[in-house]
Amino acid sequence: MAKKQSADILALGDTDKKKETYDVSGLAGLVKSKFIDAENARQFDEQRWLRAYRNYRGVYGNDMAFTESEKSKVFVKITKTKVLAAYGQLIEVLFSSGKFPVGVEPTPIPEGIAEYAHVSKFNKEEPEQQQSPYGFPGDGNELAPGATSILGGLKNKYEGINFKEGESKDGAAEPQISPAEMASANMEKMIHDQLEESSAVNVLRHALFEASLLGTGVIKGPFTYEQQSHNWSKNSDTGQNEYTPKTKLVPRIESVSCWDFYPDPDAVTIEDAEYVIQRHVYTRSQVRDLMNRPYFRKEAIRESLDMGPSYEARGYEASLQDRESTDEFDKNRYEILEFWGTMDTQLAMEAGLELDDNDMDDMDEVQINAWVCNGNIIRLVLNPFTPTRLPYLVCPYEINPYQFFGVGIPENMDDAQTIMNGHARMAIDNLALAGNLVFDIDETMLVPGQDMKVFPGKIFRRQSGMPGQAIHGVKFPNTSTENLMMFDRFRQLADESTGIPSYSHGTTGVQSTTRTAAGMSMLMGAAALSIKTVIKNIDDYLLRPLGETLFAWNMQFNEDSPEIKGDLHIKARGTTSLMQKEVRSQRLMTFLQVASNQNLAPFVRWHSILSEIAKSLDIEPEKLINDPEKAAIFAKIMGMANGNTKTEGNNQQSSMANDGGTPAGANPNDITGVGGGNIGTGGVPQAGESGFATGTSEDEGTT
Repeated sequence: MAKKQSADILALGDTDKKKETYDVSGLAGLVKSKFIDAENARQFDEQRWLRAYRNYRGVYGNDMAFTESEKSKVFVKITKTKVLAAYGQLIEVLFSSGKFPVGVEPTPIPEGIAEYAHVSKFNKEEPEQQQSPYGFPGDGNELAPGATSILGGLKNKYEGINFKEGESKDGAAEPQISPAEMASANMEKMIHDQLEESSAVNVLRHALFEASLLGTGVIKGPFTYEQQSHNWSKNSDTGQNEYTPKTKLVPRIESVSCWDFYPDPDAVTIEDAEYVIQRHVYTRSQVRDLMNRPYFRKEAIRESLDMGPSYEARGYEASLQDRESTDEFDKNRYEILEFWGTMDTQLAMEAGLELDDNDMDDMDEVQINAWVCNGNIIRLVLNPFTPTRLPYLVCPYEINPYQFFGVGIPENMDDAQTIMNGHARMAIDNLALAGNLVFDIDETMLVPGQDMKVFPGKIFRRQSGMPGQAIHGVKFPNTSTENLMMFDRFRQLADESTGIPSYSHGTTGVQSTTRTAAGMSMLMGAAALSIKTVIKNIDDYLLRPLGETLFAWNMQFNEDSPEIKGDLHIKARGTTSLMQKEVRSQRLMTFLQVASNQNLAPFVRWHSILSEIAKSLDIEPEKLINDPEKAAIFAKIMGMANGNTKTEGNNQQSSMANDGGTPAGANPNDITGVGGGNIGTGGVPQAGESGFATGTSEDEGTT
């Protein structure tokens, strides 16, 4: 077996020793000092990531020393298969529905906005005046002072309408709205639109891939950007259509590689971190382009460019780029440190930080964002987020207790991968021996001076002894079967270590008893449960915080859409998609059968059931299912049509409609049209009941 050394560890350490001295003082020197501390504290994690990356790529590191007897250098890429399977499963669960798995809901007790509001003085005595459910001049619905405070951001939409907080007690006579629900729906739509326009799915895919591979995914933002949309308008002077793009402020998120992310060494979570540093490696032109961005100091950038490139490659970067050494890297690069965190107020002010609020001068510390290049501060501003936070979201694939960075697929199956490689190499080496003869030659029986190489047609000159005694072929036993058996054992261990069974990513060998559709569905359902914890981590550490940051951004910066604001909270919906769709559909259909019981039907929300069934089948409910109001209209129309249907014989009225044209068994006062315990237009008559026509019974007549 191979002998391991610590070449990579030494390479990492040698690179860091070159950076221990830095003579810049002030804020820039302190940022550099914090970066060195974070970089040194992260070396163990870099070793884990580097080994994970090599197992994924299927290459041996410099620490792998093969023995003289090992001829095969094969690397079986089971790690790559598992990482891609986990990554694909996460993408399927989170994004297969076509909607971003983030929702917005009102809080249980909304503050500052009513859960329900209704028109308090609707005129019931003059039905001809009931053209507008929200009032009209002269109906007594004058707007009372402060009446719209319960509507939140919707007050402009319903200005002039006398709404009172609470549900309507008189049904349709007093139209009502749900301001909190409307605000949450508008906010959710706004967030989804912003995520779609900013290509957030691609950003999250990169984060999820690094989480599967390295154990941690990082995204940054949201930050405000100016987005231009295409627009043409006619020039009044020339009469020609001219291109006049429109600009609006939009939030945008970015992906950050773990290799460029340096958190506070003492932090376990991003909430505990006092600071975070992101490393940028820019070309000269990229550094020069920073002059065009807001709040960057042009003179400091020019001075940094004049000082020349400052980038020094790390020891692990040669392995990531498949190079022999870091000497091959282009030296025409600049290293820029982006600092986010707490800083001494006096030190920040000495560096040129401007404080608008005089009261902040008395604060000992402030939250800042500083960019440092070649010892120069090229950007220094206050943290713009309210409430103050570090603009990074860190999601572990698997939580690593008491450590900042998580654990990924390759690390969980590292031992299994190593042993599988060893047995695969031994099997190949053994097959090479077993498939060829090894010759035993007695040179005393041969004429001296002959070449001992053996090949077809070779002639050996013998001077004594019997034929076959001088040269004898030896065949080695084939032990590759035992090696491959051990390989399969540790492949199963890899399945158990990662929670991703081989059959979930197309590997054959499933037993005949589970080859049916139902059996495979059960297996796939059980396999999905193994990733439940991972999906929960994504919900808690990525999706819900991302939704909350976008919610905070809209509350702080979106002044053009007051209808989205209210007492709301974010709900991550990744775990709701975890259950296999076919299993979920079956359970919903079973529940539908139970709910069809006439005694239970009034307690069931039929519209919600149909929507959930459609979602489980990857169908958009909005395109196929009517809302309750439209359903009531169609139910009434269908009831009237059924009521006008005539039958021959003694029974002149169909039992599927009552005297009022309402579906049989339905409550005439229920606007949903389903309140009597039956679905749709009512229950179908059974044989033997009044109104059932068989076409042969003389008592009932024929149809």
